[in-house]
Amino acid sequence: MRFIFPAFLVLGCAVMLSCNVGGKASIDDVIIENSRMKLVISGDATVKSLIMKGRNEECLVKGSSIPLSTITGNRPYQHNLLLTYSTQKTTFNANSIRREGDKLIIHYDLITWEAVVDLDIKPDFIRFSLESLKDLKTGKDITEPLIDEMWFLQLPVKDRKHFGEWLNVIWDDNIAVNLLGTDPYARIDSEKEQGYHILKAGIETVVRLKGPGAALITCSTDKLLDNIATIEEEYNLPHGVNARRNDFYNASYYWSPNVTPMNIDRHIKYAKQGGFRTFMIYYPSFIEEGRGYEFLGNYDFRKEYPNGMADLKAMVDKITAAGMVPGFHFLHTHIGISSKYVTPKPDPRLNIRRIFTLASQLGRTDTVIYVEQNPQDAMMADNRRILKLGTELISYKNYTNTPPYMFTGCERGFNNTTVNEQPAGYIFGLLDVSEFGSTSIYINENSSIQDEIAHKLSEFYSTGFKFVYYDGSEGLNPPFWFNIANAQYIVHKRLQPEPIFAEGSAKTHFSWHILSRANAFDTYPPEKQKDETRINAAAEAPRMKNNFSSLNFGWLDYVLPEEKTVGTQPDMLEYVTSRAAGWDCPVSIKAYADRFDRHPRTADNLEVLRRWEDVRARHWLSEEHKQMLRDLGQEHTLLLNEKDEYELVPYDQISDAAGGSREIRAFIFRRNNEFYVAYWHISAEKRLYLPVNPGTIVLQEPLGQDIKFETDENGAILPLGGKIYLKTGKLSREELLKAFRDARVMD
Repeated sequence: MRFIFPAFLVLGCAVMLSCNVGGKASIDDVIIENSRMKLVISGDATVKSLIMKGRNEECLVKGSSIPLSTITGNRPYQHNLLLTYSTQKTTFNANSIRREGDKLIIHYDLITWEAVVDLDIKPDFIRFSLESLKDLKTGKDITEPLIDEMWFLQLPVKDRKHFGEWLNVIWDDNIAVNLLGTDPYARIDSEKEQGYHILKAGIETVVRLKGPGAALITCSTDKLLDNIATIEEEYNLPHGVNARRNDFYNASYYWSPNVTPMNIDRHIKYAKQGGFRTFMIYYPSFIEEGRGYEFLGNYDFRKEYPNGMADLKAMVDKITAAGMVPGFHFLHTHIGISSKYVTPKPDPRLNIRRIFTLASQLGRTDTVIYVEQNPQDAMMADNRRILKLGTELISYKNYTNTPPYMFTGCERGFNNTTVNEQPAGYIFGLLDVSEFGSTSIYINENSSIQDEIAHKLSEFYSTGFKFVYYDGSEGLNPPFWFNIANAQYIVHKRLQPEPIFAEGSAKTHFSWHILSRANAFDTYPPEKQKDETRINAAAEAPRMKNNFSSLNFGWLDYVLPEEKTVGTQPDMLEYVTSRAAGWDCPVSIKAYADRFDRHPRTADNLEVLRRWEDVRARHWLSEEHKQMLRDLGQEHTLLLNEKDEYELVPYDQISDAAGGSREIRAFIFRRNNEFYVAYWHISAEKRLYLPVNPGTIVLQEPLGQDIKFETDENGAILPLGGKIYLKTGKLSREELLKAFRDARVMD
């Protein structure tokens, strides 16, 4: 909660000064400026004005009285305050500020602490960093974490057309205001208010008390990325801007979890057929994982790689030689439950969710564990009820939540770990087993194990990979704003050369420099693919655009047609990849060579992807095209016309074709004052009886190349297999729709 104290209690409060129109400064105001902006802070430490020079435009909301800085403790730590006020979370607002050279000196309500914020004023940005905290009573620096969190910079920036919460930027076509962390230790956040957002930079003492910094950028929007790139160079950060400007940034990838030296040539054939410019390999393709993630952490090569790294490098080299960029998809926060990190002696760096103390000695055969703490609400999910005591893992069936507290039904030496005995008073913990399955455990990323894993991953990466996916990023400890990005950063710094771009399963502010594209969504059944795309990826795309980023509209599963599903069909792939292209985004397809072999519509499916990848590579789509594709209710198809040129046209599904038969998919569209129907069978080679005058229609595949078909006295008998185009300039839309509704599938 935020305390508001009466004026007579405020220590060192500066006289309130009126705010002049246009951001003019008063005598006690602090002015911080460079060639692009001018920030004015009143002597009472409230933020007054932020002017973008050149346009002379005010960027802050007026009358908000937001303090530049606040300090929050979970209780008042100073003795007199602890005796006076309730023991509860308390926030102290800055009440005075002065500037001494490149230092801001800030004082606060009630507490006798002084914060010193260092200024680094550069032409393109101004960096603020917390240099020190001092107790004015003692004259000494505060070295103990007497505070829990602090905002050393808060700016009430008025809303514009766009707000990007990931990058922490407010912008429109003309102006961008960005508060950007310059290291992983700065906590960057925002708070939404009526008509404005408070952009914040601060610290949490559980991460780092002194030194974290943030850069304020106020510039024309077209210069924002240039300025961020300058900051990335200045502070040796990952090159998020360069990644977003890479030629392959919009490239979709062929994503394979089962590519090996034995089948790489088949995979490359299909990847090339789909026009993919990048090729992602999921780590189980070459690392033995057992059931699920069981052996993850050993990083032993599968038997298909008898020469280890040499075989992997040869496979990656083949991908590169085929003209595609190879990528590496890994989990960097998981350890397999049967890996050498867990059995026979669990590594002390495995993560512990909760701590307990033995209330009595634990013998080697005991199946009840007595503890001092109440286990109330301890984990009860199946396969996640595991305790770690020294060299042993122990599973339990239940616990009591009334004294004497105990875990009951214990299985000793779980997972072949080493049984031990422990004395009363021994401290142990509840193991952090992944919520995504019982075969993996989360690590303590604040220990050396994260860098140890990073080193191993970097060795695989060095075989020729060029981009990465940080999976498992969500499986970390609080504070998540720090640990998610920092775990990625530990790995990222070891990857040489630096990945040209990256994706991940979770992101925080600092991740913007690491993850140039947002996460891919998980796979969906074919029948739900379009709806889930509307709900998830298409809804996420504009948010990523607000953050000067894109996202992956995949992963797309590749499903064979069978009794319970029509399988993956060309229109499904076209819907997803076209919606993605409308936002300058890629897709990815989960690729199994045997499924491509067996799916009767693979040629048509991959042709859809090939055309859209070619369009991405050529940057063929105009802004008008992109706006069309953002209409989620209207489907579109990318044609290769009679001149071998692309045409983008809207088309509509004839959902009741052939009386609603699931065997046929048909879509109607209009071009050059003629109507067309693109149609195909989901899985077989059959015939379609169409009750129409054969002289009124033409069949083509490709467009401009006529196909012969059978006729009888009542209609036309058309081939029904792969995609074919029916064209007519003699039938109306209604007549054509009726003919397809009345059509009949023939063997």
